[in-house]
Amino acid sequence: MPKTKVEEELKHGKEISIISLVDALLEDAYNARASDIHIDPEEKRLRIRLRIDGVLHESFVFPAEIHSEIVSRIKVLSGLRTDEHQAAQDGRFRAAIKAATSPVDIRVSITPTYYGENAVLRILTEKAEKFSLETSGFSDNDKKRIMNAIKKPYGMILSTGPTGSGKTTLLYTFIKKLNTPEISIITIEDPIEYSIPGINQIQVNPHTGLTFARGLRSILRQDPNIIMVGEIRDDETAAISVNAALTGHLLLSTLHTNDAATTLPRLLDMKVEPFLIASTVNIAIGQRLVRKICPDCKTKKKITEDEINSLAEILPEKILFQVKNKTFYQGSGCEKCDKSGYYSRIGIYEVLEVNDEIRKAIVRKADAAEIREIAVKNGMTTLIEDGFKKAMEGLTTIEEVLRVIHD
Repeated sequence: MPKTKVEEELKHGKEISIISLVDALLEDAYNARASDIHIDPEEKRLRIRLRIDGVLHESFVFPAEIHSEIVSRIKVLSGLRTDEHQAAQDGRFRAAIKAATSPVDIRVSITPTYYGENAVLRILTEKAEKFSLETSGFSDNDKKRIMNAIKKPYGMILSTGPTGSGKTTLLYTFIKKLNTPEISIITIEDPIEYSIPGINQIQVNPHTGLTFARGLRSILRQDPNIIMVGEIRDDETAAISVNAALTGHLLLSTLHTNDAATTLPRLLDMKVEPFLIASTVNIAIGQRLVRKICPDCKTKKKITEDEINSLAEILPEKILFQVKNKTFYQGSGCEKCDKSGYYSRIGIYEVLEVNDEIRKAIVRKADAAEIREIAVKNGMTTLIEDGFKKAMEGLTTIEEVLRVIHD
């Protein structure tokens, strides 16, 4: 990973320019394909970590003495209060980076910690134009299910998974597909990740009382066809979302659950009536992001008998049978992937289509295990199956699939 810009700045010692150092850090992070920069203060040093393809790497160490100046510089760029050191602050700014064809949006979160303020910078490098169903990693069967669901004039499409699993990006992909002059699309987000032409995007603002629930109420008076809610976090937002989906709106949102089947009981926990869940949810998509094998150092790998025996405990019989007779791959590590063996990421998914059988299970308040069993019987590919299919296609490794699913 190129570190030269930051290293050159650090050579200046006491004559170091904080402005140039922050610029160099942004440029090195961008060139390393980092999605986040973590600036973590410690007692005797300032640790800088970069998240590349979903994994944090300790990349630089700065002197502890320049910590407050670096955070102040980031606050100035983000328009945050430089005299506030005991409260969390969020902001954003645009950076001109040589390697980028246009200014890069940087989202900033600053929080007070034991050794001072820590800062996390999210680098929003991707543009909405790049999002497409074709490149997201869905199987042909799952693509058909999704297309059927997003063509419906009403109902809910829910994307689920942990933080950083690509949920919001997936919703942007759907919105881009649906965005035509004849359709009114309004979103309420926290924060707005990417600006999409032709769509009205609203930023949540707790200071002015603009919460997801209040914003959603006002959106319903704006005559939209399609609504995107960044996240269903509470009972009130869940109730208004279901009501919107019942009254002729297609509603897209995200939920924090481990898999697609848990989404439906989660709405029950939010005090939504079973009948309303059964009537509104079109599909629930569980997802994760796995690292792809670096194409420049991809080599064949033989699965040992011991490894197959250990996989037998977690894999369905039909997948295990295929694994026994398949050639797998791994990255041996090269300059392109910074010796990691991985380069870029792809999604693994499970798409739960709500049919009559699942609706009946929801109405009788069936648990997630039963709903999952019905979905698999009706042809749903589970996360682990989709992950292993991608491993068998040589896109990722078994280790990576297991790391992501069992994290």
